[in-house]
Amino acid sequence: MANSVVVITGPTGVGKTVVSLELALHFQGEIISADSMQVYRYMDIGTAKPSRLFRELIPHHLIDVVNPDEHFNAALFMEEARRTIGRLTAEGKSFFVAGGCGLYIKALLGGLFPCPTSSVELRAYLKKIKNREGTTRLYEMLKERDEKAASVIKPTDASRIMRAIEVWELTGKSIIDMQRHHRFQDRPYRFLKIGLYTEREKLYKVIDERVDEMVRQGLEEEVKGLLDRGYGPDLKAMQSLGYRHMAKYLLGEWGREEAIFALKRDTKHYAKRQLTWFKADREIIWFRREEFPALIEYIERFYEGKGLT
Repeated sequence: MANSVVVITGPTGVGKTVVSLELALHFQGEIISADSMQVYRYMDIGTAKPSRLFRELIPHHLIDVVNPDEHFNAALFMEEARRTIGRLTAEGKSFFVAGGCGLYIKALLGGLFPCPTSSVELRAYLKKIKNREGTTRLYEMLKERDEKAASVIKPTDASRIMRAIEVWELTGKSIIDMQRHHRFQDRPYRFLKIGLYTEREKLYKVIDERVDEMVRQGLEEEVKGLLDRGYGPDLKAMQSLGYRHMAKYLLGEWGREEAIFALKRDTKHYAKRQLTWFKADREIIWFRREEFPALIEYIERFYEGKGLT
């Protein structure tokens, strides 16, 4: 089992949290979160963090790492996750990496491609455009330069849009092509990637129900609390699902029902993009959530070093 990593992934709403908790209980292990939003403090409801009770029952790592106005990316995740894996392995503990951020998982298991250092002048210029004309204008600039990147980066993800423009301006190459050519072969672990799936109609129904539950739990109050703390709507963390929607409502740009409708719609779009990413990964072994006994057996065979089919 030493130097072996089991990853539980899949689209939002498919049940990764519950399955990873059940696996951790069965194998007496811990959980390393591979969620790009759960690293932020004070953002609990909208990121669907495991409850305090679950985190007391099962030790979790890489949750509540930074404040919403602090920088965090795939490189930092890779560094922290690999350090955590090294410590848990040295202590003889089992663990599961669980989350839906495909880039974080890819970085952890295969490393990151060398990328040009940011240009201070170019970044300042792009930020000026963002502040003056908005993220929509940045996205238009990206489409004019790098259609490949524009097809996979969310139109609202200002940070990734600016980085893709930077790479194009500094190298004349698409950041997507650079990622593909890297091949992510820095592989320090023997790993097993498990993907959870369900029918799309069922997944979308779960997403609708989950958004309604988040609202009942106090998503509006959580976002208001963040705004009151001084975490503005333009922060990268505040541009994520749920937070940007509720902030638009609280700041008077949208009505409440409009914000909830848009959140459900955009979450489904996000799940669709996740599925597109994961389906392109031929190393993922797919299981339904209901196939838990078979999943347990499969993981046991992996730990024992037996052939997997």
